[in-house]
Amino acid sequence: MIQLIRGFRDILPGEVELWQKIEREARELLERFGFREIRIPILEKTELFRRSIGEETDIVEKEMYTFADRGGEAVTMRPEATASIVRAYIQHKLYAPDPAKRLYTIGPMFRRERPQKGRYRQFTQIDAEILGVASPLADAELVFLLTSLLRRLAVEDVSAHVNSLGCAACRPSFRLALQEMLAAVSDRLCEDCSRRRVRNPLRVLDCKVPECREALAGAPSILEHLCGDCRRDFDLLRDALESLGVPYVVDPRLVRGLDYYTRATFEIQTGALGAQSAVAGGGRYDRLIAELGGPDLPATGFAIGFDRLAELAALNAPDLRPKPDLFLAALGEPARRAAFAWYCGLGERGVRVAMEFGEKSLKSQLKAADREGAAWVLMVGEDELARGSASLRDMRTKRQREIPLEGLVEKVAAMLCE
Repeated sequence: MIQLIRGFRDILPGEVELWQKIEREARELLERFGFREIRIPILEKTELFRRSIGEETDIVEKEMYTFADRGGEAVTMRPEATASIVRAYIQHKLYAPDPAKRLYTIGPMFRRERPQKGRYRQFTQIDAEILGVASPLADAELVFLLTSLLRRLAVEDVSAHVNSLGCAACRPSFRLALQEMLAAVSDRLCEDCSRRRVRNPLRVLDCKVPECREALAGAPSILEHLCGDCRRDFDLLRDALESLGVPYVVDPRLVRGLDYYTRATFEIQTGALGAQSAVAGGGRYDRLIAELGGPDLPATGFAIGFDRLAELAALNAPDLRPKPDLFLAALGEPARRAAFAWYCGLGERGVRVAMEFGEKSLKSQLKAADREGAAWVLMVGEDELARGSASLRDMRTKRQREIPLEGLVEKVAAMLCE
């Protein structure tokens, strides 16, 4: 038997209905705030992710699914969506005439990392970006939208963590202070952090190895090094969240795992899933559009881990399995042929229908209707065909009524869809 590739999974009926609900809620909320959907390709040139995410990140160094196509070009299955959205924004000149754009996408991403609960090699993200807008109010809006979506899905025990990563003016002084501190504890760092502490020290703050986190307990805070502009923007972000009633925690250790982030960064965390606390995150990336060959425009965005969000939403989710409005129970081949025509006609008119195509007893078919949660059952056999009417049973009250066969589809559809 051929089985799944390790780190991939099937979303089965019974589970997929929750995914559909999350997608509906996300789309409705984002589109209410002016976001428009963009659909980006799964495969991109490898250079796009190397230039945007950064050579010194775990994603580029270890996790990307990269290969040469038949023409010898290096291509990569997208590990995240922001770089592809920015590439499309530049390539199709979406910044003209108005650079301010609100875009979102929902789809699969791919990273070859160690599979674990809530983390897969093919995973789904909800990604939203506000491009061409410099105001910290855009960052506050994204945090607000994340908390609103979680509230819609009845996800509890969540908190927003916020930080600033500074800018090109103030980050160098923090980088120097951090490098000096890391040099003093270099013997306590993991192999990756030992290598990165000189070339990319901010990545060390993102390390999840317990020994490294312990060694970094006394690390300097970037908030102590912010320039005037970054300090003003961070204060505006905090003021906006407070005015919206969004509770937050200032987390000086919060960094993002991708090189393109600058200034505001944020993460939504929960205690409901144990050690895997982050369910969504994002921040500002004001240099990325220019670095990928576009105009010098600011941007901010977030990504939600759909797999982990589904785990959280499932904790308080009702039974979302679709139930038929009507089950057609037919006895005998002539009745089954007639019922099949009604089955197709009713489904076309908006009635959710179910039917047993095989030769089963009426008792067996009624049990199937009850098992599937059908609200009504339409019963027809040789006797019903002979007298020109079918029996319609309300499965809640068990009351029945006769429905004339002539115009049956229209009559039943009008009754059930009213």
